[in-house]
Amino acid sequence: MHKGFILLNCDLGAEEYIVDELKQMQDISNAYLTFGAYDVIAEIQTSNQDEFEKVIATIRKLSRVVSTMTLNVIVPE
Repeated sequence: MHKGFILLNCDLGAEEYIVDELKQMQDISNAYLTFGAYDVIAEIQTSNQDEFEKVIATIRKLSRVVSTMTLNVIVPE
């Protein structure tokens, strides 16, 4: 299992739309509106790194997403 987070900045007023879109994605376990430097944070869980990267690429292509920061979680084995 591969786990991580993506922090998103989006167009003004698009925050709820982005959260709704993220919650419909299979590999997104949680998505939240935030206050601060980023507008939205989403938790991603995939079976491997390749799938994780595909999910990130899909999220970055969503309309009204301006920028992202990806955080990979290191899970001790």
